[in-house]
Order: sequence, then structure tokens, then C-alpha cells
Amino acid sequence: MHEPTSREPHSSTCLAGASTIDFGHNSAVRDNRGFFEALIGDGRPLIVLTALCLIGSGGFALFLSASGQFLPHDIQFLGMSAEELCAIFECRIVHFMFHDRVSFGGVLIAIGALYLWLTEFPLKERSAWAWWALFLSAVVGFLSFLTYIGYGYLDSWHGTATLFLLPCFISGMILTRRSLEGDRSVRSILKRGEPVEWRTPFGIGILLLLLTGMGMMGAGFTIMTVGMTSVFVPQDLEYMATTAEALRALNSRLIPLIAHDRAGFGGGLFSTGVAWFLCVWCGSFRRSLWQVLALAGAVGFATAIGIHPLVGYLSVPHLAPAILGALMFLVGIVLTFRAWKRES
Repeated sequence: MHEPTSREPHSSTCLAGASTIDFGHNSAVRDNRGFFEALIGDGRPLIVLTALCLIGSGGFALFLSASGQFLPHDIQFLGMSAEELCAIFECRIVHFMFHDRVSFGGVLIAIGALYLWLTEFPLKERSAWAWWALFLSAVVGFLSFLTYIGYGYLDSWHGTATLFLLPCFISGMILTRRSLEGDRSVRSILKRGEPVEWRTPFGIGILLLLLTGMGMMGAGFTIMTVGMTSVFVPQDLEYMATTAEALRALNSRLIPLIAHDRAGFGGGLFSTGVAWFLCVWCGSFRRSLWQVLALAGAVGFATAIGIHPLVGYLSVPHLAPAILGALMFLVGIVLTFRAWKRES
């Protein structure tokens, strides 16, 4: 008589167990989200995409300036290439234009970095102040595009990028607003993020960083206004060794193009200042906030100040506000780092 082996009961048990599995109705939880719903999520990925596009645009502006090239639509509008314009006035007109564009590139990278922090940290925690920081900063940034009315040059690439980013950003803001907690009104930005002893080194550092943001807003508004009106300050014309009338006589479209660069840079700096100030005022001063402020400030001030010696634009009255802002930033960053590290 055949004796069953030790393997047979085990095999029977496995088969019996397998027969109980319902392959048509898997008990595991299924992800029934739609494809676009999964990508968009709570709306934050759309804001992240906007921030990354801003950073990419800033990097592209730096690359073009470093290569000494104009954009194709700039050449078409002017009827002159950068090389042709560089042959006039010892290339100082081109250098002056690049000094604005490099500064603008640094501002775009800075504002993109701040938007990424706002989205990944306080907005992820459903803080209403972060939503308003993004909203107010973006209103300034996107509306600065309309300053072309003051100088008469509509940048087609800038316009196309704005038309792409604006609905993306607005959609993200609409979706994220639904998940906010607490007071969702604009009053949320009035509340200090955490108590600070202003007489301590940490408090002095926070105050200096707040003043840095206020300085950015003031400087941005001033530059944007100049770009829409007179376009140049006396130091600009002194550097280029020419006059506004001579530039108009050289090419009637040159000043509108320069004004576009100036107004765009001013609007971007104003927008950065709004986001910077609210991050420092409303945010909890954790490691990630310190890091993004250090990054944004370093890139912004390094490009805005560093381009001047490279092009030989060394006017003290022109550089003084930026240098003062950089000093406030550096001292504020050092004081907050030392106090923060000591307390952590």
C-alpha cells in the first residue's frame, strides 16, 4: 500500500490555499485616481512647476548674457545683433543691457527658490499665510508684465511664458486654497510666525532679514517705475558715455528694449521682496527656511552686484543700495545661523 510522502499533505495544503484566492477581486486597496488627478494632487505640483520654470528662465537669462547673445525676437525688434551693437560706444550699451539681464536672471532663481520652500513646507502644512505670500508675490510679478504699456515693447517670449505659467499657477492656487486650515483670510499674514526677543542676536538677525525684504520691495518698485518712465538714471548714461537723445538717434527701438529689461527686473525684485519678507515674518525659523534664504540671497546679490565689476560699471551711488542690502543680508544670515544652531 502506498504511503503518502511528507510532501503530499504540504502540496495539498498549498493548492487548497491557492484555490481560495479570488484573482478577480484582489483585497489590496486599488488606486482609482485619474492620471491628471494623480499628477496635480492637491495643487502644489502646479506651483512647484511654476517655480521650476522661473528658476530655469533665470538660468537661461544668465547663460545668454554670459554668451553675449540677444534673443531672436530682440534682434528682430532692434534690427541689430549684439555684435553689431557692441561695435558702438565701446560695447557699453550691450554691457549695460546684460547687467540688467544678469540681475533679472538672479532674481528669477531667487523667487523660484522661495516659491519652492513655501510650497513644500508651510503650504504643505496647510498654512494660510503661505498661500497669501505666494498670491501677493505672484500678483506683483505677473502684473509687472503689463508695464510694457509704459515702454512700448511687447516681448513675445515673455508673453508666451506668462500665458503658460499663469493658468498653471492659478489652478494650483485654487486647488491648494481648499485645504487651508484656520483663518484663511489675508489677515493671516499679520501674525508673527513665532515669538522673537528682538534684543538678542537672533532677533537682530531676523530684523535685518526683514529690512532686507523691505529693501528689495523698495528697490524693485523704484527700478520698475524708472523703467516705465525715464528709463535711465544719470549714472547709467554716464557709464555708457552717451545721452538718451543719442540712443534714440542711433536706434528708435533701443530705449524701449532697455526699458523692458529694467521694468522686468524691477517687477521681479519687488515680487521677490514680498515673498522674502513674508517668509521671514510669518515662517517658523527652521533649518529649511534659513537654507532657502541663504540660497536666494546669495544668488540674488551675487548676480546683481557681481556683474558690475565684470562690465566696468562701478558707480558708487549706483551700487551703494545693493551693497547695503547685501551687508544686511549677510549679517542677518550669520546672526540667525549662530543663534539657531546654538538653540538646536
